[in-house]
Amino acid sequence: MCCRLRGSLFLCIYCTICTLIFMLILSIIIFWIIISPSNIKFHVTDASLTQFNLTTDNTLYYNLRVNITVRNPNNNILVYYRKITAIAWYKDNAFGAVELAPFDQGHKNTTFLQAVFEGQNVIRLKGKQVAEYKEETSVGIYNDLALDLDLTIKAKYGRFKRTGSFNPAIVQCRRLGVPLISKYNCKTPPPFSASRCKTGASFVDRNAGDA
Repeated sequence: MCCRLRGSLFLCIYCTICTLIFMLILSIIIFWIIISPSNIKFHVTDASLTQFNLTTDNTLYYNLRVNITVRNPNNNILVYYRKITAIAWYKDNAFGAVELAPFDQGHKNTTFLQAVFEGQNVIRLKGKQVAEYKEETSVGIYNDLALDLDLTIKAKYGRFKRTGSFNPAIVQCRRLGVPLISKYNCKTPPPFSASRCKTGASFVDRNAGDA
């Protein structure tokens, strides 16, 4: 009789634990469905060059200005941008990096940023890339510029506490056709074509899967 009682008690405890675990998992799933976070959206809306000169010793002198919009499309997530590093590329060569000012972004909010790269740096172009650079220089538009945004952010879901800092996937803005303003003197340069940037999961750390 005692063995039967012990068996029934054990079964009752086991069922209770399984039910609690199931309810916890179900609650998490329902919470995530309600929150349903959408990725942050980035666009390069304008870009221009006032200097982009590659010398024979592979030194690039540059002055590049890039306007970016950052859109938080979520109804119930606040985003806190704690570090933003903008990195400029030309034909797979990183030539400049700047730190942008941290900011907080509310629900359904669009924020305007500007990154200015000015200075000089040594880059290594291959033979075909040098030929492309010369052709682009003659036209006055550089078609293989790119921008990366390396972020450190926090997020707040509804009334819940903020998350810890994490680094989402690097935002990649590729194939930017940027006009060289000085090439056109008093003429109006061709308009810049706005470009949507490629993003990964905005609210997942890029190193989450590492051992």
